[in-house]
Amino acid sequence: MPIDKELLDILVCPKCKGELVLEKDESGLLCYACKLKYRIEDEIPIMLIDEALPLDK
Repeated sequence: MPIDKELLDILVCPKCKGELVLEKDESGLLCYACKLKYRIEDEIPIMLIDEALPLDK
């Protein structure tokens, strides 16, 4: 089951409060401003800054 659209509409980056973009494979949420990826595990976004992964350059 994909991540809930209503949830995606209200989520923002916890670091900069900017827009998040859902990856095509729905494995994470991307913040291009901070260059971070927030993983999605079992349809739950992991929105902890310390758990975010850096985006490849």
